[in-house]
Amino acid sequence: MPFNKLTSLILFLLLSFCGFSQEKFTISGTISDKKNNETLIGVNVIVKGTKSFTITNEYGFYSLTLPKGNYEISISYISYETIDEKITLDQNIKKNFSLSESGELLEEVVIKEKIGTNTRKPEMSVNKMSIATIKQMPVVLGEVDIIKSILFLPGVTNAGEGQSGFNVRGGGADQNLVLLDEATIYNSSHLFGFFSVFNPDAIKDLKLYKGGIPSRFGGRASSVLDIYQKDGNSNNFHMNGGIGLISSRLLAEGPIVKNKGSFIVAGRGSYAHLFLKLSNNENSAYFYDLNTKLNYKVNKNNNLYLSGYFGRDVFSLNQSFTNTYGNSTLNLRWNHLFSDQLFSNLSLIYSDYYYGLNLDFVGFNWDSGIKNYNIKYDFKYYLNDKIKLNFGANGIYYDFNPGTIEPSRSDSGINFRQLEKKYAFEPAFYAGAEQKVSDKINIEYGLRYSLFYRLGSSTRNIYANNQAVTFDNDLKIYEKATPIGTEFFSKNQVIADFNNFEPRFSVAYELDDNKSVKASYNRMVQYLQLVTNTASPTPLDVWTPSDNFIQPQIADQVALGYFANFKDDAYSIEVESFFKKVKNRIDYIDGADLIANEAIEQVILNGEMRSYGLEVMFKKNTGKFNGWISYTLSRSEQRTPGRTPNETGINNGNWYRSAYDKTHNLAVTSSYKLNKKWNFGANFVLQTGQPVTYPNGQYTYQGIKVPSYGLRNENNLPLYHHLDVSATLTPKSSEKKRWKGEWVFSIYNLYARKNAASISFRQNQDTGQNEAIKLSIFGIVPAVSYNFKF
Repeated sequence: MPFNKLTSLILFLLLSFCGFSQEKFTISGTISDKKNNETLIGVNVIVKGTKSFTITNEYGFYSLTLPKGNYEISISYISYETIDEKITLDQNIKKNFSLSESGELLEEVVIKEKIGTNTRKPEMSVNKMSIATIKQMPVVLGEVDIIKSILFLPGVTNAGEGQSGFNVRGGGADQNLVLLDEATIYNSSHLFGFFSVFNPDAIKDLKLYKGGIPSRFGGRASSVLDIYQKDGNSNNFHMNGGIGLISSRLLAEGPIVKNKGSFIVAGRGSYAHLFLKLSNNENSAYFYDLNTKLNYKVNKNNNLYLSGYFGRDVFSLNQSFTNTYGNSTLNLRWNHLFSDQLFSNLSLIYSDYYYGLNLDFVGFNWDSGIKNYNIKYDFKYYLNDKIKLNFGANGIYYDFNPGTIEPSRSDSGINFRQLEKKYAFEPAFYAGAEQKVSDKINIEYGLRYSLFYRLGSSTRNIYANNQAVTFDNDLKIYEKATPIGTEFFSKNQVIADFNNFEPRFSVAYELDDNKSVKASYNRMVQYLQLVTNTASPTPLDVWTPSDNFIQPQIADQVALGYFANFKDDAYSIEVESFFKKVKNRIDYIDGADLIANEAIEQVILNGEMRSYGLEVMFKKNTGKFNGWISYTLSRSEQRTPGRTPNETGINNGNWYRSAYDKTHNLAVTSSYKLNKKWNFGANFVLQTGQPVTYPNGQYTYQGIKVPSYGLRNENNLPLYHHLDVSATLTPKSSEKKRWKGEWVFSIYNLYARKNAASISFRQNQDTGQNEAIKLSIFGIVPAVSYNFKF
């Protein structure tokens, strides 16, 4: 009898793992906009009555593998009509869906953001913003700005008004990986921070990862801003654009082959400098950029994409000083569908950042920059309704040009000089999975293995005790070390190498259908360092690779959060706490000279950084009035202790607030649709002033009063805040008219707050006393622009 029971048990287990299991089939396809065939990213595909769901990937593809049976599938996306469709799954099905914008079917456009899956997904510390939302936000000078729009998200700040870049959870702007169609953008700003390099008309989707970063991303310590350009309308030819006080833009898109291929070309430029010339002012500052993209559907399993970006800024003072800088990218991608469940993408990517100076008054030109060549192959395998696998590899070759100096005229007396170029190679391999463990638990986990090789040809300085910085015990200061020799490395010879494992993990536990708690951990490794001593990036900043003296930054971050939806997704709240620690964050000795320094290791020390905080975001997602309130309470600190007990370190080896520390950060953004003609928007920002170091005393030297300074960043600039408003007028027009237009009226800094960009100290020539001088960039700034499409 026991033998019979054992036999029955073994037979049952074999049947469970083999033939007894339910037969499964796959439904897959792409989801696109009905009007223009533009594929949609992040569309929710939900199987009603079950816990099964998926979302479309970066190319609009989805795949769901389910047991044989009858199902009802719901397709939902922000600002689009929801599709509910019943299917019988008794074989593999290929089914594409086309979604209609809400405004096409309703008398009024009422934004409704479908967010029901946000509590189920293990994804956390991630913010996605639609272009429709961004375009409703009032901004300075009437120009829609993607970078400034993300500053209203919790945990995101910048160095101040009119500053470039952005900071995430207390990290530096150089710790953000900014991608445009997978290509790296090294400087995300035009006109030193007044505008971003992203033309909003050409952008389809953006997502900011602040933590819980998937294993397919690497190379930066703080965040990833992933931006995708539009593919172009494959149904009909259209144009749209806008005319503003400072800049204008124009976009053209249309089919190459109807329903198979399309193109998009978008240009933008500023022209404020032309008004200066009318007043005989020889100074000028302007920018221009160009976005392009071609895509072609070869067949049902293959798609090709070619996209590019080119942008330049030109700043000139009386024709004696001209500064030119900008990004260039080119990306060729091949999507291939091996099966209904296996999707792949192969990319060949080129990125370039150029910085040039023409100093005519001294007679020389300066060129510098960084180029990279990237090949990456990514796969996504939709194994079943419970497990999705991601895996792939990429390799990046870097070409750094610290500076080329050449005479601009024959009588300049300047000799040609090439600062030694640097080269590096960064390969990486990754694998990850999204897994539904139970009805209440979903997890995402992965591992990235990154390597970095600093390559020749190059000449490396040799120092006593391998220390490029020495410490004077008598004066208690750090000084440059004198090389005792040099070592030459031939082309592609390895100078230094590193390798790191980067684990990623996140989990979501559903408390009920509308509430969940989540936790995440990720390690990120950054092998490139930005050499700068300013709080925000400037065009002159130089990127340099890790080597024997500059170690890669290693960031570990943990986060814990609570997510909830209320009243049928009309409201949502997100609460997250985080702690991040970064090893090998570089700091500079006092008096460090960074420009044209061929031995940058002589002014750098490796330190550490940490940041921690609490983020809260409350959103209203539906109705005529919607928006969000975000608040962040955080601290960001840096420390560079002495290498030996005798050394003082930087700031006496104590923790001090980093330049990116903002204790309090409150942001409110809202929009209200009054009727078909009028739409109103408002933004409010209130945050702690940037950390600075004020004088704490003074002494007299040869009759001159000189201020003395205490420890780093003990003080703050005054509280920073401003209120912005906008009104959009859409004139009533016939549906039959091809030309449609709207007027956008905006006021930046409505109550004319004079926010301090900096406070400097000087001696008053009349009284002889030291005095503080506040510099403010903006007062109240009204603007008007006209947008059109046809």
